Amino acid sequence: MRLPVLVAFCFMSILGYAQQKKPNIVIIISDDHSYQTIGAYGSKIAHTPNLDRIAAEGATFNRAYVTNSICGPSRASLLTGKYSHKNGFKDNETSNFDHSQDMFVKQLQNNGYQTAWIGKIHLGRKLQGFDYYSILVGQGHYFNPDFISSTDGKTEKTDREEGYVADIVTDRALNWLEQKEKDEPFCLIIGHKSTHRTWMPDPKDFGKNDNKQIPLPDNFFDDYQGRKAAAVQEMSVAKDMQMGYDLKMFDTPEKMRQDGNFKRMNDKQFQQYLDYYRPIYEQYKAANLKGDDLAKWKYHRYMVDYLNTAESMDRNIGRVLDYLKEHQLEDNTLVVYLSDQGFYMGEHGWFDKRFMYEESFRTPMLAKLPGVIPAHSQVNGMVLNVDIAPTIMELTGTAIPQDVQGKSFLKVMEGKKKTARKQLFYHYYENGEHAVSPHFGVSDGRYKLIRYYKRVNGWELFDMKSDPKEMKNIYDDPKAKGIVKKMKKLLAKEIEATDDMEAKALMD
Repeated sequence: MRLPVLVAFCFMSILGYAQQKKPNIVIIISDDHSYQTIGAYGSKIAHTPNLDRIAAEGATFNRAYVTNSICGPSRASLLTGKYSHKNGFKDNETSNFDHSQDMFVKQLQNNGYQTAWIGKIHLGRKLQGFDYYSILVGQGHYFNPDFISSTDGKTEKTDREEGYVADIVTDRALNWLEQKEKDEPFCLIIGHKSTHRTWMPDPKDFGKNDNKQIPLPDNFFDDYQGRKAAAVQEMSVAKDMQMGYDLKMFDTPEKMRQDGNFKRMNDKQFQQYLDYYRPIYEQYKAANLKGDDLAKWKYHRYMVDYLNTAESMDRNIGRVLDYLKEHQLEDNTLVVYLSDQGFYMGEHGWFDKRFMYEESFRTPMLAKLPGVIPAHSQVNGMVLNVDIAPTIMELTGTAIPQDVQGKSFLKVMEGKKKTARKQLFYHYYENGEHAVSPHFGVSDGRYKLIRYYKRVNGWELFDMKSDPKEMKNIYDDPKAKGIVKKMKKLLAKEIEATDDMEAKALMD
């Protein structure tokens, strides 16, 4: 072989090897999954062996947060690395996502990556930045879900597949991994329907959590003193959780069959649900519960359904982890698990999310990448979901666009830096479902300042050290005047940094 040919051959081999060594990316994003119900976060009631496996092989983020605690806006922030007022998707009721804007997946494509989103996205259709997508229609359904699929973002095909949604989404994700180009790095985002209301488990998970002793949160019967916005919400387990829609307690099998979730089931699926829930309904009727006893019963059934649904998802996350291992991909694949936000597991007497209170504001996040993220590591630095996009771009050697507002936490994951942020800015816009007042605020990790507007007009301040459950609003306490002044200054600084003009106009 001549020398020039040999040199060219060696150069191409090195180039090919370098391209193959670009890390693959797998992001698994769930819906409404709380850190309180994950073993890695210390839960004594949850059974999440595969999520715990990610934590054991990588990092548990103890202070990961979202910029806007609701599903569509959270995914928009993940994709763009920008806050809701900049990416244009503020709420699920009035916003339309502009897929033509820049996103980290488009930058990855420019860097030679194959990209796919499979499962729930809740950002409309005609996606851009993906070589392939197969997404749930809207919120999606737990049984026999409808999908919109495309290989070019222009020509779409709609189909319905019979089965349980977590299984089907995972099947489609693994099928894409099988069929993609083998010599190119990839970024796969898997969007699970679980654990979104109405918490419908795979029948094979019925009974797994039914007999567990599930402690009632000590602030379950919160009276919301000093917190006006909390007092007018409509997410109470006791008064707002519906016996039929949420808890499957229907007076007759015929009424159950007429409900939208059950109407789409085949006869076998419906019979499995009827066989499981009907005896529970009969016991409930015989008990004739009232008042606090009924509220406690509703809470227990809510938690059982939620935990069973989470088990169905966790099992499928294990299938993805197993695939990566069996195909020698795990050593060069960043796996990130997170929820689109946190969720209330009875704290303050609630289900749902939206508030800037910790259980909703904070999201579970786990990540692993051998050789980069130390195993069994605990990340205590504050990060936001807008920070994921620049982190992935830095990791993959992809240029980070100037309009990205997030901050890379790659060095934090590597253990080379303690934190990427000293404070967190939040803005929730929706003014409809669950009667939660729009609000924005700032947290420095110790103190949290919140400004409510529209439904409720006012301020809240919490000392997270002395009051971690956010029960005492100290905004009007004369002793807190200095803290109020300091936190308002910090909030104004974050508003300027993020260019949130709507929030700026409300800083009175």
